[in-house]
Amino acid sequence: MNIEGVYLDYNATTPCDPRVVEKMLPYFSEIYGNPANGLHRQGRLAARAIDDAREKVAALIGAREKEIIFTSGATESDNLAILGVARINRNGKRKRIITSAIEHKAVLLACKKLEDEGFEVVFLPVDAEGRVSIDAAREAIDENTLLVTIHGANNEIGTIQPISQLAELAHQNGALFHCDAAQAVGKIPVNVGDWDVDLLSMSAHKLYGPKGVGALFVHGGSNAIPMEPIWYGGGQENGLRSGTSNVPSIVGFGEACHIYRDELSAELPRLRSLRDTLEKKLLASVPMLKINGAVENRLPNTSSLTFPGIDADALILNAPEIMIGTGSACTSGAVEPSHVLTAIGLSRDDAASTIRVSSGRFTNANDVRVAAHEINQAYRILNQK
Repeated sequence: MNIEGVYLDYNATTPCDPRVVEKMLPYFSEIYGNPANGLHRQGRLAARAIDDAREKVAALIGAREKEIIFTSGATESDNLAILGVARINRNGKRKRIITSAIEHKAVLLACKKLEDEGFEVVFLPVDAEGRVSIDAAREAIDENTLLVTIHGANNEIGTIQPISQLAELAHQNGALFHCDAAQAVGKIPVNVGDWDVDLLSMSAHKLYGPKGVGALFVHGGSNAIPMEPIWYGGGQENGLRSGTSNVPSIVGFGEACHIYRDELSAELPRLRSLRDTLEKKLLASVPMLKINGAVENRLPNTSSLTFPGIDADALILNAPEIMIGTGSACTSGAVEPSHVLTAIGLSRDDAASTIRVSSGRFTNANDVRVAAHEINQAYRILNQK
């Protein structure tokens, strides 16, 4: 199948790197054993492949192998961390959960579920750049707080959060800290020791691995932080995540992490240059254009762009050669405006006039030129109406 056009929606998902696919292929039909069965060669080979992948995932974030729990992705990891920690402590004195107003729905809806179960949830505000208020966090986090859950970087505007500072506040008050790092891992250096997090979620498909696999980092290993599983079965992943292991995808996840660890330092400045070039070209032709998110503390590949008075959906439809998004891909079908954009102060109209452009490993300078041309042409057409 030949799909023409320039793909600039890497924050929604990334293409699987051919090197990752090649690494996965033998585990579909050659090494196909169930890793839970160590009595025969097929099972042992599959188990060894999972151990190798676990080591590679751990290495990317500065963790130990025993601290990595494989899941179906960051959504499941978020739910396991948030619901798992809260429910096993349902009868404890700490009943407060702290999060931010601009988290992914996997975090927000898990927290709202806990509200229904009797927990108090506090949603911290953010400033105009999407940065969580340290002062608000300091006021909210107290001896009643069980868990603080803040994402590492925002999927819509790219703002990077002060995770180590927030984690320190949580620990000073005896609370655990969870980070949804789905957008951070693979785009910026992430080290769980430097960030001092207790729990961290990630997804393979955000860093050129396959869809349907991810991980939850658990500081000290699965027995160090008590959590209640969110489903039950054969007791895989030390009892925290039952279900037959998805060996090919786990192998692919490990390879994706291994590749990114080797290439991240060279990739960051290249992506930053592509992002800045696109923004400069658009600013030169659209004087009213607004760039959302932090100026400096922002993902190197992400541009959130507001074209006042222009409908974002119409802009995209009039730029058929490029593939971009409006806000978060997970909520693009909703009638309501992006909760992230309204939280940073955009009006409903401006939120509806905002596109997200996110580049990646296979984006080149010509792609940026095409994107700038297409967006400019679409803007001119719509601005004349």
